[in-house]
Amino acid sequence: MLVLSLYRQLVIEQQNQVDKHLAAEMQRYQQLALTVNRRSFAAQIRAADPKTALIAWRNSVDMVGALTFLPENMPQLPETKDFPIFTGGPDKLHILTGGLVITRYGPVLIATRTDQLAALIEKFINAAFWAVAFTLGLTLALGYIFSKAILRRLVEYNRLSEQIEAGHYETRLPVSESQDEFDMLARQFNLVLDTLEQNLRAVRGVTDNIAHDLRTPLSHLRIGIELLSQKPTAELADATAELLEELDHCLGTFDAMLSLTRIEEGQQMLDLQPVSLQQICQDLFEMAEVIAESHDQVLSISLEDDVHVNGDKYLLFQALFNLVDNAIKYSPNGATINIIQHGKHIQISDNGPGIIDEDKERVFDRLVRLDPSRHYKGTGLGLSMVKAILSRHKATISLHDNNPGLLVSIHFK
Repeated sequence: MLVLSLYRQLVIEQQNQVDKHLAAEMQRYQQLALTVNRRSFAAQIRAADPKTALIAWRNSVDMVGALTFLPENMPQLPETKDFPIFTGGPDKLHILTGGLVITRYGPVLIATRTDQLAALIEKFINAAFWAVAFTLGLTLALGYIFSKAILRRLVEYNRLSEQIEAGHYETRLPVSESQDEFDMLARQFNLVLDTLEQNLRAVRGVTDNIAHDLRTPLSHLRIGIELLSQKPTAELADATAELLEELDHCLGTFDAMLSLTRIEEGQQMLDLQPVSLQQICQDLFEMAEVIAESHDQVLSISLEDDVHVNGDKYLLFQALFNLVDNAIKYSPNGATINIIQHGKHIQISDNGPGIIDEDKERVFDRLVRLDPSRHYKGTGLGLSMVKAILSRHKATISLHDNNPGLLVSIHFK
């Protein structure tokens, strides 16, 4: 399209140049005929430079000028007509474009060569053809190389995808330095694989923890059931109660896991209402104070700048009570536990054994119970439940060292 436009522009421009040149010569010889006599007029025509224009005039019976004849049916300028002439040079045929101009001494033929223009246009067409051919060939070559490179990467991605499908989840797609669209796709796919691998590790960890935590009570149940028939009638009630307690512990673990899943997935509807953080902390203090006193511990509370958040009062109380209960449970006798509320910020601190840095994030995973806590009965889902409830309420929780002890920091947005 561009070449065609350039070709048309070239032809139009050349035609305009020819028309302007012939118009200028026409005015010149019209003026010349008005200012000189016939003999001078003939002399001027004989002296005309043929490289500028070819002039021909019939003086009585003789032809004067660069041509020996006047072609028939020549129009008057500015209209023009092409006509051929033969010469004795190497280029025997010339193509002229011209027309007649009527002067005081009769019609004068004014013409100019245009075959050079045709040759120029032909050269332009040839150059344009080879330029288009070269561009097309180069485009096809680059397209072939580019398509081979893309195909090579797609084959590599397909091979790696087959490895992932076969269970090699540690496989990652390569990312080059070009940072193109394929690299963006590979980087995003690798992030998905990272998440998948983390989830698989979490599932394996949950499975291991379930096996670890439930194997003992299930073994006790099996042994207890086997021995139940051998016990005297007077001991059956106590033995049955112990077995039911073990069974309730197992069922409680599964119920807690189902409840945690419903909260995390948003399947459990929240009873949303304005909740005073000061009031919920005060209720928490009143309920936990008795438990702390039974452990010879001191529970204190500090309340400042009450705010209300939109949330489920029951679930929020359950989450905060779980944190205070953990602080009481894992702190020694004589420990001090503090509940501090300041605006949308709540802190629960103790001076117990605390949690090492590498476990501060892990304790929020399902069924994770740190080794020192194994002798306490529990499901290992308490902190997971706390984090799920706070996340549903758009709150954040973080664990810090209290030097000594643990500092739990909660912030509501």
